[in-house]
Amino acid sequence: MTQSRRFVIEADGGSRGNPGPAGYGAVVIDQVTGETLAEAAEYIGVATNNVAEYKGLIAGLKAAKALVPDASADGALQVRVRMDSKLVVEQMSGRWKIKHPDMKPLAAEAARILPAAAVTYEWIPREKNKHADRLANEAMDAGKRGRQWEPSASTAALDTPRTPALDLPPVGGPPGDAAAGAAKARAAMSIRREPAATPQVGWSAADLGAPATFVLLRHGETALTPEKRFSGSGGSDPELSAAGRHQAERVAESLAARGTIQEIVSSPLRRCRETAATVGARLGLPVQIEDGLRETDFGAWEGLTFAEVRERYGPDLDAWLASTRTPPTGGGESFAEVARRVSAARDRLTTRCAGRTVLLVTHVTPIKTLVRLALGAPPDSLFRMELSAASLSAVAYYADGNASLRLLNDTSHLR
Repeated sequence: MTQSRRFVIEADGGSRGNPGPAGYGAVVIDQVTGETLAEAAEYIGVATNNVAEYKGLIAGLKAAKALVPDASADGALQVRVRMDSKLVVEQMSGRWKIKHPDMKPLAAEAARILPAAAVTYEWIPREKNKHADRLANEAMDAGKRGRQWEPSASTAALDTPRTPALDLPPVGGPPGDAAAGAAKARAAMSIRREPAATPQVGWSAADLGAPATFVLLRHGETALTPEKRFSGSGGSDPELSAAGRHQAERVAESLAARGTIQEIVSSPLRRCRETAATVGARLGLPVQIEDGLRETDFGAWEGLTFAEVRERYGPDLDAWLASTRTPPTGGGESFAEVARRVSAARDRLTTRCAGRTVLLVTHVTPIKTLVRLALGAPPDSLFRMELSAASLSAVAYYADGNASLRLLNDTSHLR
C-alpha cells in the first residue's frame, strides 16, 4: 500500500499596477523534512493581483502533483496550501462565493488538479510567505527586462536539502525520494529564473499589492450646514449654497492639480451630486451613483439643531448618544444600520476598484464610518471625529483585507 506523501505549498502572486505587469511564485516543501522540492515562477503579462495569486496556486498544485506519480490516488498525497491571499484561501475553502468572472475558471482549474480531500488551505501573514513572494517579484523583475524567470545558482540544485522555518507541527510519514521527485518536477515545469533581485525593505505596493484607494470628499455647504442642523437622507435634500459651490470649485481645482483620481462615485443626494458634478467637469470624468453612500436618515430630527432635538426629544437623544444601535425619533436609521449599508457599499467598490484611486463624494456619517472601520475603532468613535464641509480624507484597502488611513479632514485646499 502506498504511504501518503505530505507537502506544503506556499504560493503568491502580485501585480505592479493592479492590473499591471504581474507574476507569481510557488514553492513545494516536504512537510516532514522541511526540504524544498520544487519552485515555480512566471511573468504573466498584465493581470490583477488576484489572477496572479490564483496562477501561483495552480503552479504550486501542478508542481506537487508532478512529484508524486500516483498523486490522484486516494491517500497518496496530502497538501497543505499556505497563502497570504485571504480571498483565494476563503474561496478555495468554499467559505466565500466566487463572483468575479475572471476568478471562476481559475478556481475550477485549481480544484481539478488534485482530489478535494487531499488539499487544505490556510491563510498566513505576508511575512510568513517570503519565499513565494520573492519568487513572484523575481518573475516580475525578469519580465520587466523582457526575459523569463530561471533558477539561480543558489536554488538550482534542489536536490540539496534546505530547511526553511515552516512554523508547522511535525507530521509522520516517509520523505520518499525527494531528489528524484524534484528533478522530475523541474523537468515538467521547465522553470527558469532571472538572477535574484535586491530584497526590498519595508512595505510597498509590491509587498501588499496595489490597493483600492478611496479619497473621501464631504460635500460642500448647504444652507443647513453653518447652522449645524441635522441633514440626512430623510429630509428636504437641500442644494449647495453659494459657499458650497465655491468650495466644490476649490476642491475640484486641487484634485485636478494632483491628477490621481480615476473614477468618481457619489451619494444620490443632491448636495453630493452637485459637488461631484463640479469635480467631474474639471477632471473630465463621469459621476457614478452609489446608494449605499447616502447620509443617515435622521427621522423626526431632520432640519433641527442639536439644541432643538434636546428640547423636543431629550430622552430619545440620550438613548441615541448612548448606543449606535438606537435610531433617531420617528423611524430614522441607527448608526449600526448605516454601518452595515456603508460596509456593503465599501465591499462592492473595493472589489470593483482594486488598484484604482476613486473619489467618493459622500457625507459625514459614511466617511466617519469608513474611517472607524479602517482603524478598527469602537462605534462611539463616531462622536470623536470632526469633518468639515468639502474636506478630504483617504483610506486605502488592500487585497488581504487590511486598510490604511492616509488622510483625515484635510481642508488646506479651501484656504
